Amino acid sequence: MQSFDLRIFTGNANPALATAIAEDLNSPLGAIVVKKFSDGEISVKIDESARGQDIFIVQPTCYPVNDNLMELLIMIDAFRRASAQRITVVLPYYGYARQDKKMQPREPVTARLIANLITQAGASRVLCLDLHAGQIQGFFDLPVDHLYAGPLIAQYLIDNGIYNGNTVVVSPDVGGVARARALAESLKTPIAIIAKRRPEPNKVEIMEIIGDVQGKICVMIDDMIDTAGTIVQGAQALIDRGASAVHACCTHPILSGSAIEKIADSPLQTLLVTDTVPLPEDKKIPKIKVLSVAPLLADAILRIHEDTSVSELFRHYARH
Repeated sequence: MQSFDLRIFTGNANPALATAIAEDLNSPLGAIVVKKFSDGEISVKIDESARGQDIFIVQPTCYPVNDNLMELLIMIDAFRRASAQRITVVLPYYGYARQDKKMQPREPVTARLIANLITQAGASRVLCLDLHAGQIQGFFDLPVDHLYAGPLIAQYLIDNGIYNGNTVVVSPDVGGVARARALAESLKTPIAIIAKRRPEPNKVEIMEIIGDVQGKICVMIDDMIDTAGTIVQGAQALIDRGASAVHACCTHPILSGSAIEKIADSPLQTLLVTDTVPLPEDKKIPKIKVLSVAPLLADAILRIHEDTSVSELFRHYARH
């Protein structure tokens, strides 16, 4: 396959990230128009030939989730009908990922439904970053490459002196222990766990902290932060247990509702996030630091295009 066959396209979800990826690959963004009719219907028109091309669609299904999802599905269909050789969906953020299992009777498994829609629309493969639940990879009946932002976050923390010594990595819940362990191994630190209970969605009660945080610099790690309730309450609980400072990091900064105000008023010193979803200007506060995942995604895209190993990117990253 020749390098000129690789083409990168994007909808309206995160054009800045797509542009950065294209620049990293020294390949201009493909020509496509994605707009709405007056009644809200989405219109897609590809303004260049896609026949025989290796197409990569960069489209996180972030807010507004349903609009961005429909854009993605319609773009996939358009490229399939335009005789693209292969269509890889690059999903830096996978919307509906939290609905990955039935917790109560008569609940849907929406994460599986989204996977079915992407598959049926005509995608050839999917490239994801820090899925909320690893089993979502199995929801697709096509190849999935799963990337991790952990190494980028770890390197930033090391460069800023937050490692080894008096640092401890904290998982905000029991389900995130593997993520915390991976970061802790990179930073050569112990881990702690916050045991919590959710009485209802987006409501959190801190139960107990497992591990020694007295006098420690704590680094909380999660895959996403939505309303910021978990991370803010966790930070306060760590301070109450004697932590000397608390930093937080996540891959997907959803930051909905009053999340920014909560973070600004919290004991968190910094919140480290990535640009998998766009951060509007009104949400850019001094506490929030943004790392770009564009080089990581660009490297993975090139490896997929050239049919070489993607997993080699994480050979030294202990993600279990």
